[in-house]
Amino acid sequence: MSDDLEDLDALIRRNDPDRWLSSRFIGERERRADVVAIYAFDHELARAPKVASNALLGEMRLTWWREVLDEVFEGRPVRRHPTAQALAVAVRRRGLPRDLLEAMIDARYRELDASPMDPPEALAWARDTAGRAAELAAMILAPGSDAGPARAAGTAWAMSRRAAAAPVFAGLAAKTLEGARQAVRGLDAQAFAAAAHAALIGRRRSPVGDRLRLILAVARGRI
Repeated sequence: MSDDLEDLDALIRRNDPDRWLSSRFIGERERRADVVAIYAFDHELARAPKVASNALLGEMRLTWWREVLDEVFEGRPVRRHPTAQALAVAVRRRGLPRDLLEAMIDARYRELDASPMDPPEALAWARDTAGRAAELAAMILAPGSDAGPARAAGTAWAMSRRAAAAPVFAGLAAKTLEGARQAVRGLDAQAFAAAAHAALIGRRRSPVGDRLRLILAVARGRI
């Protein structure tokens, strides 16, 4: 693993421990690196509304990532940024579709709006952020299989985090998780690491407990 990839892996370990831990169940190094690249892309998009001092600067950051996609999909040199470089490798190596990556960018524009989300908006946001990331991860891990169950798990994981910050969404988050638990039963076993982090939703957390929970989830194919 190159220094850039090691740094990216460390970045996700610090900032996205649930998905980083689930990625440890991906045995093939290249596939694991490509999945981590998707999570790093999602992390960078999530930062845009948080670190910008106003909505215009947030839009500029998101536009910067849309320009990265232009470079990747037009076969042009990609700007020297670890996540952009890793994303380009993953897209080109796996033939990932642009529309899902575009949806991840578009969803973050909603966070630049200070008005609260209503339930349909929150669910769409969850689907198009962590849901799409999980869908792409499943496409990397099990090409040709149905990635919809992974998207459902990623959506539930994002909704649980939204509900933690806004308890008004607790009921919707619970309903979404129940649906994801049913959906994941149809997920290809090779793609399960794309959904495994949803097994941590609502659990008492500890480093050892989290690892044991994921081991059990992977072994049973259940979240």
